[in-house]
Amino acid sequence: MKCRVILLSLVGALALSGCTLVAPNATPVRIAPKDVPFGLLNKTIPGTNGVRVRFRTQPVYIVDASGYLAPSSRIVPAPPALATVIEQLLLGPTHIEKSAGYTSALPKSLVVVSAKVRGEIGYIDFATPLSKLPRKQQLLAVGQLVLTAYVVGATRGLEIRVAGVTQNLLLPNGKRATLATPEDFQSLLNG
Repeated sequence: MKCRVILLSLVGALALSGCTLVAPNATPVRIAPKDVPFGLLNKTIPGTNGVRVRFRTQPVYIVDASGYLAPSSRIVPAPPALATVIEQLLLGPTHIEKSAGYTSALPKSLVVVSAKVRGEIGYIDFATPLSKLPRKQQLLAVGQLVLTAYVVGATRGLEIRVAGVTQNLLLPNGKRATLATPEDFQSLLNG
């Protein structure tokens, strides 16, 4: 009895495996724009009151193969916001960049609580401090953040906070400051 049920199930499965919901086609078929449903070809997002999303490339700074900071492009919604760009930075180098020896000094576990630019100063609040990183990694990580924030509008510098408490940031000259400026990290740029 069991063998018959199993045998019939296998025969049924084989018969159904030859069926498909979509007929195969050797060449692509052009679909007329009038036949595309749900307004998917409209210039605005379907189901909204004319909302559009535009994207642009935005530089973020990662660590190149020689251990210096170098810009790399990411695609973000326009206009770019500091939070969005920092999230892209935290994703680290792409697979192609990794194969070329690029890395990131920022820990993969770093969590952004908030990030914004006010009065040309960037403010990033993290869940954990960067001060626990080794010295060289800490310098590169702060440099990545400062230079990336600069191209988003934080032209006067960057302040990093942990749970709302302003951190003393390590600078390449060995000093510490609560406001790190792009000028402080020029020595870490490649070129």
